[in-house]
Amino acid sequence: MGGVGVSGSIYRELPAPRRIALLTRLISERKDVKALYIQRMAKRGGFRPVTLVTWPAAKLAQEVVRMNAQTAEDEIDLLQALYVDIEPAIQTAFLQAAGVKAAGAVIDETLEPPYAAAEPVARAAALVREQFGKDGVHYLRTIARYNPAGWPGISGLVAD
Repeated sequence: MGGVGVSGSIYRELPAPRRIALLTRLISERKDVKALYIQRMAKRGGFRPVTLVTWPAAKLAQEVVRMNAQTAEDEIDLLQALYVDIEPAIQTAFLQAAGVKAAGAVIDETLEPPYAAAEPVARAAALVREQFGKDGVHYLRTIARYNPAGWPGISGLVAD
């Protein structure tokens, strides 16, 4: 798949301010996320946990992004949080256009991949591109990377 940044990370393709905003929100709302990044930043050196605990969420998020302190596993979780919890409009539109049973951006738990046939996936991808532009393309590339079995034909729809 072309167009991926040097690191091969779809998450890091998001502009830094968007990654900081995402992390700021998650650090503010979820104590486990804050604890994880405090621990990780302390292990990297230069910061003591007692100091990091006092930082506002935005400052901690900015430093985490600056130091690229997210792992590949974190990146998957962050992208899922982005498209399901924080900015669900793209995934909701995609699921509706593909005819997938869902509650907003959350796919019905009883469904198994593939969630739709190739034709509805192509239709949904076209709609997402049209409605959401580059953000929609990023979303499509995300599902093509992390769940191609769930969406037949998605990889071919996002290849450069």
